[in-house]
Amino acid sequence: MKIISYNINGIRSGINKGLFDWIEKKNPDILCLQEIKAFPEQINTSHLDKLGYNHYWFSSKRKGYSGVGILCKRKPLFVEYGIGFNSIDQEGRVLRIDLKNLSIINLYLPSGNNMEKRLNFKFLFMNKFFLYVKKIFKKLNHLIICGDYNICHHEIDIYDPVKHQKISGFLPEERKWMTCFINLGFIDSFRNYVREAHNYSWWSYRYNSKINNKGWRIDYIMVSSSLKKKMKNAYLLPNVTFSDHCPAVLEID
Repeated sequence: MKIISYNINGIRSGINKGLFDWIEKKNPDILCLQEIKAFPEQINTSHLDKLGYNHYWFSSKRKGYSGVGILCKRKPLFVEYGIGFNSIDQEGRVLRIDLKNLSIINLYLPSGNNMEKRLNFKFLFMNKFFLYVKKIFKKLNHLIICGDYNICHHEIDIYDPVKHQKISGFLPEERKWMTCFINLGFIDSFRNYVREAHNYSWWSYRYNSKINNKGWRIDYIMVSSSLKKKMKNAYLLPNVTFSDHCPAVLEID
């Protein structure tokens, strides 16, 4: 099984650039998309239907903002939209599917770049999502959480850790939360296979950041420890350029 997670930064723009052809070529069993920035009725899914995908969308109530979607070859037994907390769910940031022996959560954790207005919301979201996962983990122990976490966990995950230590995305409180989250019983699948530095999943469009590889690794596929023996590989696809992010991939039995 191949699982891909990708912050597409606008699915309609991605489609115009050939996103659906790329999906056909890569042929993932499950594709989690973040920041779709569209309502379901704005997405032409006929190509996905022809490819045999079931597709589920959880959009923000705000036009052209946030939103997540999951494409999957197998029809889920259950689909859950949101975590039951209105101020979070109205932004369309969490979508879950339950398959026969596996559950997938697609996560788009907020950015705290506007330190005054959004950082408190980000911490609220982190707390509520932590409690949500802790609760469902009791009954869904085969769990994979894909998505844009908007946090670099370790110094190796950001190109200049000294410069960014007081910037949201690399704050000590955010990194501590990530450690506590993983300690619930998850594996950072990419770091399970790749320990080298200079591997990132997001680059600013400014300052030739991509060319100079001045990036952040903020996109993860977290795998519950119960699935460790089934993992086969995990990697990033930095040369895929439909977005300012790149896809993260997990191969698993």
